[in-house]
Amino acid sequence: MPTNSRKTTANPAPERRRELLATAAEVFATQGYNATTVRRIADEAGLLAGSLYYHFDSKESMLDEILSGFLDELWTGYDAVLDAGLGPRETIEALVTESFREIDRHRAAVAIYQKESRHLVTQPRFGYLVDSQRKFEKAWLGTLERGVVDGSFRADLDIRLAYRFVRDTVWVAASWYRPGGAHSPEEIARQYLSMVLDGIAGRQPAA
Repeated sequence: MPTNSRKTTANPAPERRRELLATAAEVFATQGYNATTVRRIADEAGLLAGSLYYHFDSKESMLDEILSGFLDELWTGYDAVLDAGLGPRETIEALVTESFREIDRHRAAVAIYQKESRHLVTQPRFGYLVDSQRKFEKAWLGTLERGVVDGSFRADLDIRLAYRFVRDTVWVAASWYRPGGAHSPEEIARQYLSMVLDGIAGRQPAA
């Protein structure tokens, strides 16, 4: 699990802090981290730039708290699934469903993670991103491999290719998903799972 190295200059009301982080996350996701200034975040939050430092000591601190908070919650859900003793197919179904729930709760953080993690992993403060990526890969590959062994999945399945396909297919949804839309995260997960696990070709009627 990520460890946090954040340091703040004050201890403001938690609700206001969450509001400011949500605003910063949207700006980072839209503008990119490097292109975003503290002044831009403050403007979006209706603050003077200097006032933002009352809540956070730097733009980096805000990014750290956004990403580590998202990953902490993601792994709480994932660990519950992995510890539940489910079969391989049921585990994949539960992981995909949990992933869409996290996209619903943290869409902007997911978008930031996808855009920024490649260069952030080179910075010591964000070393937990590497640990999370390794744990994520191990969980998915291990479940797919277990499914091949017990016959839940095809014997000729390339598990690494399958992992990349499912991973990318699920998490790219952050680019178009909007909370409160026509479909719940659970319904979208059900549709995705139907396509991934059962295909999209129509079934021919029996002769």
